[in-house]
Amino acid sequence: MAGNGQFYIPDWQYYGRILVGDYSAELKEKVAGYIMSFKAFEDSGAPVIPYIAAWNENDKIIWYEFAGSEFIKLLKCDLNEIAEVFRNRIIDRRVYKYLDYNREIKEEIISGDELLVCQIGLREESKRSGIVEAVYKVALNDNNIIWLKDRANIETYSKDNTCISIGCLTDVTKEMEQKDLLEKIGYIDELTKLPNRKILQRIFEINIGQVNRNHLNDFIFLMIDIDRFKSVNDTYGHQAGDYVLSNISEVITSVKRIEDEIGRYGGEEFYAISHGSIHNGREFAERLRKKVEKTDFVYNGRRINITISIGVASAGELEKVDARNLIELADKRLYMAKQSGRNRIVWQG
Repeated sequence: MAGNGQFYIPDWQYYGRILVGDYSAELKEKVAGYIMSFKAFEDSGAPVIPYIAAWNENDKIIWYEFAGSEFIKLLKCDLNEIAEVFRNRIIDRRVYKYLDYNREIKEEIISGDELLVCQIGLREESKRSGIVEAVYKVALNDNNIIWLKDRANIETYSKDNTCISIGCLTDVTKEMEQKDLLEKIGYIDELTKLPNRKILQRIFEINIGQVNRNHLNDFIFLMIDIDRFKSVNDTYGHQAGDYVLSNISEVITSVKRIEDEIGRYGGEEFYAISHGSIHNGREFAERLRKKVEKTDFVYNGRRINITISIGVASAGELEKVDARNLIELADKRLYMAKQSGRNRIVWQG
C-alpha cells in the first residue's frame, strides 16, 4: 500500500515519494495510475524498460516513482538507489537533430561529467518541449557497455512544483555498436591508423560546444606538416614515404595525453587538438617536434632525417570561434614555420 490508503500498488514495493508525500490528490492519482499501467505493461513481456521519474523544480535531485525490473537488474541496485547509480554510470548522452531541409542529422554529445553541470538546463529544455528523446551510453558493473534509447513525455504540475517523466528505455546496443563500427571504418586512416579529417568536424563541434556552454575555457588546434616530404618519396620511393607516415603517427601518438586528439589531415599533414591556452598548445607542439627530431627513421637500412613544422592556434584568440577560422589561423602559422626554416613551431602572428 502507498499513501494514506487511497492508492494501492498490488505486489509492488514502492520506493517513490509522491504517493507518500505532501502532494496534490491530482498528482498522486496520476502517478498511481501510471504505476499500475506500467506494471501491467511490464508483465506483458514487451522488450522495453518503462519508468516514471520525477523532480521538484527547486531541487537538483531526480528520483524514480517506478522503474522496470530489467532496469534494476542491469544496474544491480535497489530502486531507491537507481537514480544516483544510473547518473554515475552514464558515459555520455547523445541527441540527434535534423539540421535543415536536406534532413542532415547532427549528433550532439554531452559527457557524463558535463551532464552533472548542465542537468538543470536540460530539464528546462525538456519541460518546454514536453518530450525527452536521447541515447545514453552506460557502463555496467561487469565493465560491459550498453546503449539505452530514452523516449518520454514530460508533465508539469505547477501546484506541486513538480515534473514527472513518463517514458521507456530501449536497448539499442547492437545498433549503436554497428554505427560506431561504420564510423570507425569511415573515420580511421588505413595507413596511419589515426582518425582522419572526416572526424575532425565532430571533434570541433564537441569542443566548441563546451566553450559556448562555459564548460571549457579554451582549446588549441595544431596543424603539423612533415618537412620536405616530397624529397623522401623522390629519393627513397613511395614505399619509404608510406613507412615514414606510418611510423611518424606512432611517434606523435606516443607523446599525446588522454585529453589530446591526434589525426591525419591529409597527405603529409597531421592535426592535434587539446584543452588549454595557446601556451599549453606551444608546449604540446614542442614536445611533438622534439620527439620526431630525436627519432631514427630507418628504411631498408638507410636513415631518413625527418622533422616537422607546426602551426598553433587557440579558440581563445578568435573573436568568433568556429572550425574554419581556427584551421585557417593554424595553417597560416604553419606556413610561417615552413618559410622561416622548418623544424619549428609558430604560435604567434
